[in-house]
Amino acid sequence: MTYPTPDHNGTTASLDERVTTASLDERVTTASLDERVTGALVGAAVGDALGGPVEGYSPEQILERHGGRVHGVVGPWNGDDWRTARPLAPYHKGDGHVTDDTLMTHALVRVYGTVRDHLDAYAIAEHLVPDLISNPRWIPELEAEALPLQRIFLAEKWLVARLHYGHVDPREAGTGNIVNCGAAMYMAPVGLVNAANPAAAYAEALDVAGAHQSSYGREAAGVLAAAVAAACLPGATPDSVVAAALSLAKDGTRAAIEAVCEVAARHSDFESALAPLRAAVAPYDTVGPDYRAPSLGARRPSRLHAIEELPVALGMLLVSGGDFRHAVLGAVNYGRDCDSIATMAGALAGALGSPVPEDWAKTVAEASRLDLWEPAATLTKVAREVFERDVRRRRAHEAAFAAIGGAGCSG
Repeated sequence: MTYPTPDHNGTTASLDERVTTASLDERVTTASLDERVTGALVGAAVGDALGGPVEGYSPEQILERHGGRVHGVVGPWNGDDWRTARPLAPYHKGDGHVTDDTLMTHALVRVYGTVRDHLDAYAIAEHLVPDLISNPRWIPELEAEALPLQRIFLAEKWLVARLHYGHVDPREAGTGNIVNCGAAMYMAPVGLVNAANPAAAYAEALDVAGAHQSSYGREAAGVLAAAVAAACLPGATPDSVVAAALSLAKDGTRAAIEAVCEVAARHSDFESALAPLRAAVAPYDTVGPDYRAPSLGARRPSRLHAIEELPVALGMLLVSGGDFRHAVLGAVNYGRDCDSIATMAGALAGALGSPVPEDWAKTVAEASRLDLWEPAATLTKVAREVFERDVRRRRAHEAAFAAIGGAGCSG
């Protein structure tokens, strides 16, 4: 499959014939900023909650455990033994509980709500890290109030160790961390603040993620933010989102997205796509075939490799034609790190404007005891404020450039 060549902002002049604006209903193609931000953030949380209970397992194991594919909210994999079955991770995954993907996403939204402007790595050190270690919040999987630090994964705890205790330059703090999807999984807010400007979203996310990740983990954060921004463009389709991602992605990340999306283009149902998508991403994934027993080369820096989650999420977006329910269920039933895959797929489909099923959103919000809509309202206001600041900054630059003999100001 050949994707159209985007311009410098990641937009496309022509779209692939397989998916056009005609394949999405009017609500999708004309969704407002408010609807796209809400769809992306609520959609990400719903995808996270649906994927949590089957994370780490294969499609075959999921099929056997549930007597079929997962089609909505399900209970913990180990039933009532969830507290003791996995001592390293004694979390109540399932029953509509969000995981650390959503906790980190909401934390980043709070940083935007405080700064009310573009973010950089220093904002992570000055605002995100203190939020993780100072403010107890309801943690659904712990069924208790606790510091977010006590729930987040080791790759996210790295932020605290390096920035709070190690006083490392925030722009370089991600070096040495586990290279995984830890930064990418919560980068959707960056794409939404830079809605309809994929290149700006990519640049900002790379700066923000430098505090957390390096190599292809950092790159994935930039590309996910760019893809979310591209999904907000008027008339965006799954193929235009992929084209924008490919226009900015580098090295193994670009190769993995291209390989997976070439395969995804041949499928219109997630069931038939599960094995082919895994086969397509396998050469770029360092974890290996057994997700719970990673290879010795797993999660180490490389220009040849990519995280698995982002290419598969984009692949499921293509397979589904942008439909939220189909994209998220495909991501969930893919298994492996499926809560993060479904988080990304949910954010992308929601940003496109595909409606998040109300029953899923209501169930997840109630089970997790979280207001899934308040972060969206906050971020929408911030996005508008930042855009207004950007316009003023651009006008000031134009005037200054014109004053030294450059081109005149635009109208």
